[in-house]
Amino acid sequence: MTEGILGKKLGMTQVYGKGGNTEAITAIEAGPCTVTQVKTIEKDGYIAAKLGFGEVKKQKTAKKGKAKAAKAKEKETIKYKYMREFRFEETPKMEVGQKIDVSLFKAGDIVDAIGISKGKGFAGGVKRYHFNGGPKTHGQSDRWRAPGSVGSNTSPGRVYKGLRMAGHLGSARITVSNLEVLEADPARNLLLVKGAVPGMTNGLVIIQRAKREKK
Repeated sequence: MTEGILGKKLGMTQVYGKGGNTEAITAIEAGPCTVTQVKTIEKDGYIAAKLGFGEVKKQKTAKKGKAKAAKAKEKETIKYKYMREFRFEETPKMEVGQKIDVSLFKAGDIVDAIGISKGKGFAGGVKRYHFNGGPKTHGQSDRWRAPGSVGSNTSPGRVYKGLRMAGHLGSARITVSNLEVLEADPARNLLLVKGAVPGMTNGLVIIQRAKREKK
């Protein structure tokens, strides 16, 4: 069973941990989220719950979303900026309209954080993959940040797929596993997790129970 919540990354700070050591933490405004749909095997082919987070004004919602909501007679589904699904192995004890907050977690829980990494545009091999670059002497002056050879001549006579080269850097879905929850405050909708969480400030973050928790 996968339990989770949607949130907004507030930023990073540090706190004093055990033994007086400073710990880097990420503050997340998690929830409250609203259950907008519960999917079943009989109707949808799989079991899941759809959560909505971040209310928006009705005039900012798409016409397609309005038509779909009117057809389903669920006006609440068009009021949220973010909507994500969480799959379950068994039908969850949830109802449409139910609120989910950070009381889902407690201090000491191990979670996974999912977010979209910062987009950094087109980048070369040195920045994108930390290549060393070419030699800085022996007569060469224009190959410092070049990737070097990308393929051979006669065999295979082409560039292999997936070869690390210059390209778009960032803006990818990143999952950071096994982060420890240091504090969960439902009164402030605040979740503090140990370590870094992908994404920029005010970006969407999905927090769910760790799938492969380290022993």
